[in-house]
Amino acid sequence: MTSAKETVLRARHVLAGDGRAIENGWIRIARGRITALGSGRPSAAAVDLGDAVILPGLVNAHTHLEFSTLDRPFDAAAGLPAWIHRVVDWRRRRDAAGGAAAAKAEAIRAGLHECAAHGVTTVGEIATGPVTAPTDACLPRLRVFREAIGLSAATSDAAARGLARDLDRLSPRGIAAGISPHAPYTVAAPLATRLAREIRRRQLPVAMHLAESLEEAELLATGGGPLRRLLEDLGAWPAAAPPQLVPVADWITRLARAPRGIVVHGTHLPDDADALVRLARHRDRLGVAVCPRTTRALSGRLPPVAAFRAADVRVALGTDGRGSNPDLSILGECRTLVDAGLASPAEAIVMATVHGAWALMLDHVAGRLAPGRPADLVILRPATTWADPFTAALDPATTVAATLRAGRVISGVIHS
Repeated sequence: MTSAKETVLRARHVLAGDGRAIENGWIRIARGRITALGSGRPSAAAVDLGDAVILPGLVNAHTHLEFSTLDRPFDAAAGLPAWIHRVVDWRRRRDAAGGAAAAKAEAIRAGLHECAAHGVTTVGEIATGPVTAPTDACLPRLRVFREAIGLSAATSDAAARGLARDLDRLSPRGIAAGISPHAPYTVAAPLATRLAREIRRRQLPVAMHLAESLEEAELLATGGGPLRRLLEDLGAWPAAAPPQLVPVADWITRLARAPRGIVVHGTHLPDDADALVRLARHRDRLGVAVCPRTTRALSGRLPPVAAFRAADVRVALGTDGRGSNPDLSILGECRTLVDAGLASPAEAIVMATVHGAWALMLDHVAGRLAPGRPADLVILRPATTWADPFTAALDPATTVAATLRAGRVISGVIHS
């Protein structure tokens, strides 16, 4: 430490987020911002972290934190429709027991603490109802996408009014907002039109689950199948007037009217040539957030990262949530892709930092280490010596020593 207002951290490697691996690197932090970084001997006394690796704070670009107090994920062996049924049953039991708002707030706070413990400083959260997100500076920064669901005229109207009301509450609380049409099978054309007006009026980023399952494709193509039966069982399908559903390719065009947009999962997007072409056409403002372990659990396959890369579309990483994932570790998602040969360690870390921040439209404050930017970073301690710092960062034996948001430790301890 050099003073109460300035800290210099030195480590074997600093990964700045621009492709550089700075050997014997150091970062100077003052008043929550990076003032300088370099290699060799810093101009001021430094906290020497030894063989540690410093990299930008990780970004969890897509998650549902309301499930963060679950001990284990819901059973996904029977696929997406059966999994959704279990999720809805759980929510209904929670709400019937009373105190749902408090339980949700507790779960979100627990999830943010877990994210911080895994090196995450920025989170893209999906809010299914009135927003209960905390604003503490000792937690990761948030982009809260307020979700909307509506297949009938009545549910569409209620969804649009509730979304507008909650968005009006977010900005005064200092929380970055976004809009999330849930999925093509839960948002009919009338609600899609109303959401488009909100997106244009507010100029907010969007996030939407698209091309997530074969059952989704069947419903959109034929109007039937397991998802139709699920929606009927849940009382969500308006039998008197079947909803007009919007195809995936058309949704991509609609999402591209927002200043920034995230296609979530996109597991079967390469099967829809028109949709993939449209996504590539709008790659200046649309990216994909994949959740590898969730996708594997629900579909038996991993995300089509190679197809997205071939289309030159940015790929970010999310954990989806403890409803489908055993933990909220973005490093775990990185390892899954690397172990499957779908990305190199360096590519996976870019997905978990630079691309995630871009997808959330928070790339001005997150994803990179550079002078003038907030000191959002994670300190990793490899258990063994690695020549390649990217590989060291993703070694399963590597631990998160500390996570800093704007220069403040929000998890762990800085020690030499």
